[in-house]
Amino acid sequence: MEKTFNLTRRDDGIAILTMDVPGETMNTLKAQFGPEISEILAEIKSDSSIRGLVLISGKKDSFVAGADISMLDACKTASDAKALSQQGHVVFNELEALTIPVVAAIHGACLGGGLELALACHQRVCSDDGKTMLGVPEVQLGLLPGGGGTQRLPRLVGITTALDMMLTGKQIRPKQALKMGLVNDVVPQTILLQTAVEMALAGKRVPKPVKKSLVNQVLEGTSFGRNIIFDQATKQVEKKTQGNYPAPAKIIDCVRQGIAKGMQKGLEVEASHFAELVVSKESEALRSIFFATTEMKKETGAEGASPRKVKKAVILGGGLMGGGIASVTTTKAKIPVRVKDISEKGLSNALAYAYKLLDKGVKRRHMTPAARDNLMALMTTTTEYKGVKDADIVVEAVFEDLALKHQMVKDIERECGEHTIFASNTSSLPISQIAEAATRPENVIGLHYFSPVEKMPLVEVIAHAKTSPETIATTVAFARKQGKTPIVVQDGAGFYVNRILALYMNEAAQLLLEGQSVEHLDKALVKFGFPVGPITLLDEVGIDVGAKISPILEKELGERFKAPAAFDKLLSDDRKGRKNGKGFYQYGASSKKAKAVDESVYGVLGIKPGTNKDAKAVAERCVVQMLNEAVRCLEDGIIASPRDGDIGAIFGIGFPPFLGGPFHYIDTLGAANLVRILEGYQSQFGNRFEPCERLKTMAQENAHFF
Repeated sequence: MEKTFNLTRRDDGIAILTMDVPGETMNTLKAQFGPEISEILAEIKSDSSIRGLVLISGKKDSFVAGADISMLDACKTASDAKALSQQGHVVFNELEALTIPVVAAIHGACLGGGLELALACHQRVCSDDGKTMLGVPEVQLGLLPGGGGTQRLPRLVGITTALDMMLTGKQIRPKQALKMGLVNDVVPQTILLQTAVEMALAGKRVPKPVKKSLVNQVLEGTSFGRNIIFDQATKQVEKKTQGNYPAPAKIIDCVRQGIAKGMQKGLEVEASHFAELVVSKESEALRSIFFATTEMKKETGAEGASPRKVKKAVILGGGLMGGGIASVTTTKAKIPVRVKDISEKGLSNALAYAYKLLDKGVKRRHMTPAARDNLMALMTTTTEYKGVKDADIVVEAVFEDLALKHQMVKDIERECGEHTIFASNTSSLPISQIAEAATRPENVIGLHYFSPVEKMPLVEVIAHAKTSPETIATTVAFARKQGKTPIVVQDGAGFYVNRILALYMNEAAQLLLEGQSVEHLDKALVKFGFPVGPITLLDEVGIDVGAKISPILEKELGERFKAPAAFDKLLSDDRKGRKNGKGFYQYGASSKKAKAVDESVYGVLGIKPGTNKDAKAVAERCVVQMLNEAVRCLEDGIIASPRDGDIGAIFGIGFPPFLGGPFHYIDTLGAANLVRILEGYQSQFGNRFEPCERLKTMAQENAHFF
């Protein structure tokens, strides 16, 4: 059997331990490595000619990307998971206890268990490469660093910095890592090994105390001060997680106990907390999302078709969406873009938008001004159809008007090549209607981004009946290069995300008209786990946009999509939301950090806020509408699988990740239970709550999606 760890001895007495997992592109830590490492450590201890040890990766671009997550799914009980953590502790403690100097030479991803391995070494040196990132992202999977990270990290970089890293899961760049004392040196990759060897030859050094800010020095230096840090962190965590995620509080507890009662006790607490989190339903849901997105990266979106290479893109429209799409195409995908708009103003907007985003990177010192200018040079503009002939894909982001989109299709077919893909970023118009104007309908596809484009991870790739598999595969690959998570959906009004969102928003509007206050509605759904409440979202998206989409959905999908008539009153009062500073909330200079409701909105709608109902009941009424519609989309073949439906809702509208998505959540609730809730509302409020056929069948058969 091929070994993962290979020990070579140099003439100068330094041994090099190379980790290279056979047959994998990245190194990950697996439970079965334990005995292999222990054996090597025993060999090192017994060989008196070895004066120092350097740990390095045999992979081109990664040190160790973390622990193998599938190993956690194999844990049947909490005690299985605890044993995993404790086994890691034993191995890392043995490594740390070596009497010779041990140096980790880090290049590429050094994350999770990989960083914990590096922390168990006596010193660390990393390459100054852009691919080198250090971090403990376990919290994003509902877990905590279970290989001693909660104990070694605070002792190395200080409590405040360590908590920040563990509670956010953020990744640290080489320069930052050096500044915070996470690594002892940063060098070019060409001399990484040589530097590590020299460090090992120089012998063990007492680590320099970390430079802490005065406040942190004072706080971390006394038990009273440390309690202030832990209490503050706990308060912030509760506000952010709304009590829906158990991991952050457990991370704080591990550090608190470890600092107060010593390393040994800290490791015991870490193993117990880790074990409880592994078997928690929250972590299970978050890991299912991780596996789903990993699986999706391997799919082309169309069976048997492979994508064509995209060497150049054209964006029609320099507005907010156009500018955002152009920006992710140049910065993330590194593909040259030509932006076409009818006015010079639109073009300068698109350029300014992209520049502003890149310049943030320069200001934060993540990028040099020269790198920014090189990326900006990939974007060119035109008011005529010039320089568009060789485009492989054209993304149209113009006004939601069918006649205008038909004109765009004709222009592109006239000006570009026969293989050029025409992708429409429409949020509601069926793609088949846009394709009616095309002589090459097989090249027409929907590519629906969410706003703001640079932040929202999802994009819906919408195929109509005549879209060719090659067009689908090319578009999916293009979206992925832009850093997006694409889901392929079939054509239909509202596609998937906006369709399930519309009913949820309508229900929130109904509750508002029944006398629930704006704040109460928003708070209830944030408490449920959404990133923002439905009324805040309506202001952000634009009340006018909502009003445009509703009639389209109602016409194509029926009565249940009818928006409350009272909403017309908002538009006649010129309330469009954030974009014109008039909506449900107050905008402008006077509005403080915490947004205040514009109380005059109640008068416009002709309502008086009454007594607020129980927050759980309010959230339930909105959410069950979304769940029911998600199953209907599966029934109608709009989405290919429950998995795609979960990913679409989480990445597209921030459906609470700890619930795993609408379909995972229905499995948790039980179909029969959901049908009972829906039927209860149906008898009270009418047929918009009628459970769909598939749910009724599942309820009878006690069936599950997963």
